[in-house]
Amino acid sequence: MTALQGLEGSGGQGDLPDAVDSGMVCAVAGQSQRDMRGWTATYPELFSAKPFDAALYSTLSLAMAFSGPWFDAERLRMANKACLWAFGLDWLVDYVATSPAEAEAIARRSLATAEGAPPVPGDDLTRMLADIRDELVTSPAFPVLGPVWHEELRLMLDAMLREWHWKSEGGRPSFEEYLGNADNLGFSFAFTSHWIHTGGPVAEADLAPIREASRAVQRVIRLLNDLGTYERDLSWGDLNALLLGVDRPEVERHVAALAATSRELIAPLRSGHPEIAGYLERQMDFCAGFYRVGDYWGVL
Repeated sequence: MTALQGLEGSGGQGDLPDAVDSGMVCAVAGQSQRDMRGWTATYPELFSAKPFDAALYSTLSLAMAFSGPWFDAERLRMANKACLWAFGLDWLVDYVATSPAEAEAIARRSLATAEGAPPVPGDDLTRMLADIRDELVTSPAFPVLGPVWHEELRLMLDAMLREWHWKSEGGRPSFEEYLGNADNLGFSFAFTSHWIHTGGPVAEADLAPIREASRAVQRVIRLLNDLGTYERDLSWGDLNALLLGVDRPEVERHVAALAATSRELIAPLRSGHPEIAGYLERQMDFCAGFYRVGDYWGVL
């Protein structure tokens, strides 16, 4: 039994999804990919860099479609749009910003836009975020989930800036510090955007257990990403858990333990929130398979 027990299939044909169901999911992903290509045309400066290639749009849309196969493309649209925006943000903070002042300015204008400021003229990052914001505020879930959305954005931005300083100052966080900074992945921000878009009115009592499950899944995906992108992270100069004094088997053991915790947190959600529970678990399992083989980003 591998260290990734619970995230690995046996590989036999009995584990393969039904071809008809897979065909329907891929059709939804195709519709979503066309949406993504439309957004890249609407916000061209944000997605003009070479790593934003056709495979990135394809694989992102497949990730959402297989994670929520009961959703059509319209109900997955915000998950796709928020996730793609987070990729654009990540690119600007990690690879375009050349100073702390530049990285912090990106964060400031993003937060201001989320809070209602008009987008910065000529800035596709804030223009796209303003469009996301303006759509989300019309959802019946926004009165309760709006503050959560703002907080998840702030947590993601703070974590991205923290990692920027780690890299620029030549230091190395501990593995525990690095894992504690998993908000830089942006999963919980994109998930919250999806939650607002697909949910009706939300009870305050639901917030804590759903957010705890989301953040647990985010930590699993953070490490799965690192296991799958180690070579790219080396060549791009990114931080990676495998550069922090832990080897692959140890990271795999952490993934297995964190995945088990995530499933324990997801289980109580199944009765009242089956779509949310299923989506969170399937996101985690999709990434376990995806990062064995590929990566979202194209080449530099």
